[in-house]
Amino acid sequence: MPLISVIIPAYNSEKTIQETIESVIEQTFDDWELIVVNDGSQDRTLEVVSRIKDPRIKLFSYSNAGASASRNRGFDNSVGQFIAFLDADDLWTTDKLESQLNALQLHPEAAVAYSWTDYIDESGNFFKQGGRVVFNGDVYSKLLVRNFLENGSNPLIKREAINEVGGFDQSLQGTEDWEIYLRLGKKYHFVAVEKPQILYRFSTNSISSNPFTQEVECLKVIERAFENAPASIQYLKKHSLANIYKYLACKTIDSQPTQKKGLAVMKLILLYALNDPYLKYDLKFIFVIFVKSLGFIFLPPALYQKLLGSVESRAPKTNLKFNKRPN
Repeated sequence: MPLISVIIPAYNSEKTIQETIESVIEQTFDDWELIVVNDGSQDRTLEVVSRIKDPRIKLFSYSNAGASASRNRGFDNSVGQFIAFLDADDLWTTDKLESQLNALQLHPEAAVAYSWTDYIDESGNFFKQGGRVVFNGDVYSKLLVRNFLENGSNPLIKREAINEVGGFDQSLQGTEDWEIYLRLGKKYHFVAVEKPQILYRFSTNSISSNPFTQEVECLKVIERAFENAPASIQYLKKHSLANIYKYLACKTIDSQPTQKKGLAVMKLILLYALNDPYLKYDLKFIFVIFVKSLGFIFLPPALYQKLLGSVESRAPKTNLKFNKRPN
């Protein structure tokens, strides 16, 4: 019986799923099974997966029901003591499973191991660095402020913990990973692997790239989470809202420029400012994003991209920083 079950939900993933599966096959830890859940794909996803010959790969097909349902279906068909979810367009470094398993074995009190993320574009090229936070042990209050795991392709989770808290919420779109991490964080400890081991593919067509949809979905998670949070940490709600609006503004400004998105960024920045208790420390960030949103609104996309490329080639590199829980 394999120790780790890897679950890949796949919907119309013919362009990326082979590379994603290869990143599992190339893992230094090899006692795994790979459950691919074909979620009613209309392209060549089934054909691509079927051509990969490895007895550890199991393919299941269902009618389309969404990523959360596919993850839950994959879990129901899995047998491993540890569970890892991987989106069909993301990648892992070769030591991802081994490092996270070692972390959980060294810290038996923990039920979730997570690593750092870097972002790639649709062609697989490096796009930007993700967060580099290290939170160990009781991380519930940290997760209330923001999803520091960043995506659904990150953690290795003990099977018993998923059995205890339940599967993914199928009513959510694009935020179901954060919501299940919150349920896990309320009951179990986490442990960090201080390496970038997840390569998250940024797609301009994904649900998570739509700021209007994402705002609604994030607010659902925040409202539900704080309804169930202790009174002593209710003050963190404004920090959580500020981080969501800042994150969505940054994510939108990284996408293809349109006037509609520029207006959305202005709204998101205003909501960020209204909720951020540390606004006086972040005026430069607000100014830069505001200027970029003006470019989205008033400049042709080609001219905006040309001007932005010229400016960024001369500017020092900076990393996006989020509000942290106050001491």
